[in-house]
Amino acid sequence: MRRQQPTTRPGELHDGQALAVSSADRAARHPLHYVNGTLHVEAVSLEELAARCGTPCYVYSRAAIETAYLDFVAALAPLSAHVCYAVKANHNLAVLALLARLGAHFDIVSGGELERVLRAGGRAADVVFSGVGKTPAEISQALGAGIGCFNIESGAELLAIEQAARERNIRAPLAVRVNPDVDAQTHPHISTGLKENKFGIPIAAAAEVCARIAASPHLSLRGVACHIGSQITSMGPLLEAYGSVLDLVDRLRDQGIDVAHVDLGGGLGVRYRDENPIDLADWGGAINRLVGGRRLTVHVEPGRRIVAAAGTLLTRTLYVKAQDNARFAIVDAAMNDLLRPALYDAWHDVLPVTECAPATDAIDIVGPVCESADVLARARLLALAPGTLLAIADAGAYGFVMSSNYNARPRAAEVLVDAHSYGVVRRRETLDDQLALERIWP
Repeated sequence: MRRQQPTTRPGELHDGQALAVSSADRAARHPLHYVNGTLHVEAVSLEELAARCGTPCYVYSRAAIETAYLDFVAALAPLSAHVCYAVKANHNLAVLALLARLGAHFDIVSGGELERVLRAGGRAADVVFSGVGKTPAEISQALGAGIGCFNIESGAELLAIEQAARERNIRAPLAVRVNPDVDAQTHPHISTGLKENKFGIPIAAAAEVCARIAASPHLSLRGVACHIGSQITSMGPLLEAYGSVLDLVDRLRDQGIDVAHVDLGGGLGVRYRDENPIDLADWGGAINRLVGGRRLTVHVEPGRRIVAAAGTLLTRTLYVKAQDNARFAIVDAAMNDLLRPALYDAWHDVLPVTECAPATDAIDIVGPVCESADVLARARLLALAPGTLLAIADAGAYGFVMSSNYNARPRAAEVLVDAHSYGVVRRRETLDDQLALERIWP
């Protein structure tokens, strides 16, 4: 498979003007770097961007997104592979459109994500619909759109899809997501492959379910799938799960039940602090060896690995407060903007937009939300004062998509950087936006 070069399309907006078309030859590097003492994303100064777009603000690097996607394409080049971007990681329409124009497939978990993919230029036939709780309305929506495949996760869901397909007199395309009972060795909130997790069909029961699908006139068995968790940094659990799924494929074929694809999920971790992410070339080579000579299309579902490093949360210091032995920098971003530290005790690097010497005393970076959990970063050696701009790094995955209006706070703006240019791809919410859906009962 040939590496595709990133494409560009004029007409995205920067204060009402078209973005300049940038070079397709982009360096594979982290998008955050200092230029003459000021932090930049690609060639755009975050100081300038904050002045124009305000804070808090999510900033995404087009080059980083495209490079990360193409790295997956290259790693799986020897295989017949579909790189299905996991939309839940970052569902901004501009991000989805970049990936659609590169030829990406998509992994979704809701009807809303399907609609986002379609509006961004993706094809329903290139979409895999995962998730344990697909509603009747979502099943109907996906069948009407011509979904590429449902990853089913229970016998009850199978019956619901079969009924919907019978009513339409069509055959619904299905893959069976199995639970291989493999410990992903990650945070328990993002582990999905153990038998106590809600996801998938026990692998011991999968062959019977596949036979049931193959016998139905309204269902079409396309593949088997697994996904054991997220932020995985060890190859061992992945290879164990892949091996179990491929053994299932062999057993099915021995029974005369053929499948066209195997979906190996996603979950490859990134470096937030001191993790050692899995090398994509090693990972792709391992998959190639495991699949061997089997006639199978391989699906993978990366999300975090494509967008995490591409995103930065830009925030400004409001106050600095000393209290007994504790020091706090209160910033205008909060847990409603970036939930990961409160939810997972996650680490994000924090960089001053204007380069300076480190402080000698540690300080906690906290938000204005009325919760003690509203801590974005603990014990950082940063010299901060009111007005200091900060960049919270590696926030492109599970950042804005998990944000909320808690404390009636408007959600942040989102900006896409393209070399020297940038555009607001989601404007900052207003209070009117929040209140538009509500009414006072008379």
